Amino acid sequence: MKLSIRDLDLKGKTVFIRVDFNVPLAPGGQEITSDKRIRASLPTIQYALEQGAGLILASHLGRPKGKPNPEMSLKPVAARLSELLGRPVKMAPDCIGPEVAALRPAPGEILLLENLRFHKEEEANDPEFSKQLASLADVYVNDAFGTAHRAHASTVGMIQYMPQAAAGLLMDKELEYLTKVTKNPPRPCVAILGGAKVSDKIEVIQNLMKFVDRLLIGGAMAYTFLKAKGEPVGKSLVEDDKLELAKELMAQAGEKLMLPVDHVVASEIKEGAETSTVSQIPDDKMGLDIGEKTVAMYSEIIATAKSVIWNGPMGVFEVPPFDRGTVAIAKAVAQANVLSVVGGGDSEKAIKAAGVSQQISHISTGGGASLEFLAGIELPGVAALTDKLA
Repeated sequence: MKLSIRDLDLKGKTVFIRVDFNVPLAPGGQEITSDKRIRASLPTIQYALEQGAGLILASHLGRPKGKPNPEMSLKPVAARLSELLGRPVKMAPDCIGPEVAALRPAPGEILLLENLRFHKEEEANDPEFSKQLASLADVYVNDAFGTAHRAHASTVGMIQYMPQAAAGLLMDKELEYLTKVTKNPPRPCVAILGGAKVSDKIEVIQNLMKFVDRLLIGGAMAYTFLKAKGEPVGKSLVEDDKLELAKELMAQAGEKLMLPVDHVVASEIKEGAETSTVSQIPDDKMGLDIGEKTVAMYSEIIATAKSVIWNGPMGVFEVPPFDRGTVAIAKAVAQANVLSVVGGGDSEKAIKAAGVSQQISHISTGGGASLEFLAGIELPGVAALTDKLA
């Protein structure tokens, strides 16, 4: 267990909170198109303020490649955060240096540092840069689960120069739910894995096989498995260099691993394309979604589960009508009324499209980080936090 912000005495302290304000911006960088990530950090920010702390918030935004880029400034974020909190948020001219150090916030004040990745030293986890960040505050809190799989200066490097490093409330929640479904989960435990490539999910499949009771495969990666089994896949997306691996994974998993039994096929990926549902894919067609029989089979298994882990869509979700299978699975997970953890942007969009967000136990805020956690890989940003004494 890691130290939580709730375990710290914050009164009168300057608290450095690593947040994930990597928000989407409209072209030109002035307008935020979704403030979801800002809202996700509010409980931690408000908690620290209530405890009498002065706050320094730090985040990256986009990929400015280690140099200042006005289109990736966090200024619009400071303005939006100020609106959400109903109090001023001061914007720093940079994230390190004497000018920034002079702006140290008093209790109840908030200072947002400029984009950490305007300095190449952030991603390089540079010790000198880490030391300068650490010198700004008394206590460190990481609430940016979405960057926990990166060993950067603000997620790992600066921690060694701080007396204590704790998880924020969002990070706490992520770790709590991901741990619940991976360490001794309520059984039967069912994992649903979609997406385009087996190669992206090899470690996830290998790790999940150790503890789940069923592994339901969808998305384009299903065709790599089906081809490895010798079934016709037509023009479907297949990773031919992963066929042997797919055979090995199927041999290891045995009956746990389930593949689609029917497919929605078309000649091309475009909205309103002519489709049909088949159990064997013709040579001139490609599989683009799971069919109704597969939806029924998977839904039946989900209905008997006590816990569900889901990552990745069941078809070409962004192009209707190939989103139907994914939306149907989202509804099945919601109706099962079980401990459910969903990770990855497309699965989250499916949950929203199906209108069932409220019925999911936890929707992860970190696609890459949640995948690595599910793969059994220790996240550097979590490992670096102070352990809680039993």
